[in-house]
Amino acid sequence: MRSLAFPVAPDPDEARRWAEEELSKTAYQEAEPTPIDRFARSVAEFLGSIFSGRVPDAAGPWLAVVAIAVIVVLVIVALVIWGRPRLAARSTTPAPLFGESEARSAVELRADAVAAARRDDWDEAIILRVRALARGLAERTIVETEPGATVHRFADAATRAFPSAASDLDEAARSFDDVRYLRRPGSRSAYEHVRDLDERLERSRAEVLA
Repeated sequence: MRSLAFPVAPDPDEARRWAEEELSKTAYQEAEPTPIDRFARSVAEFLGSIFSGRVPDAAGPWLAVVAIAVIVVLVIVALVIWGRPRLAARSTTPAPLFGESEARSAVELRADAVAAARRDDWDEAIILRVRALARGLAERTIVETEPGATVHRFADAATRAFPSAASDLDEAARSFDDVRYLRRPGSRSAYEHVRDLDERLERSRAEVLA
């Protein structure tokens, strides 16, 4: 009669050694979760417990901190998403002003106009001061200077906001055209008129909506 061979049960030390040899194989090592995997799983379980209302007792004191951190992150994301277009718009091609690109602010245009007046360059001073007037009202969102708009179109729009300055605005527009297009020499009095008008409107509120 043929005898049957039964497997011999290993002692504890031998069983531990067999298990260590088996788990050291590549297949088991590849299946073992990495520290990043374990961290991601912990975070996911924690967030899941928050939204399900099952907050661990140990995490209770930290819940307010986590909520504040989430709010801060959302605010930063909102600033990045909605704030970036405004910054990009400001860094794009300078807005046209009376048919030409003009990157200077109203303050810069006024300073350059004053410098031109000191040189007795009245043509340049008048041009720059009228541009400063238009750019200043645009920066205050009172009068928009659309691309291709002429100085007289600007004067008409500004008159709707400042009806009492209608004649002064019309005279400033004519002075601009005289020195810019008709090649007529500018004068100190013409510049001072534009300067005074610019300073007056800069200190004034719009009388009516533009």
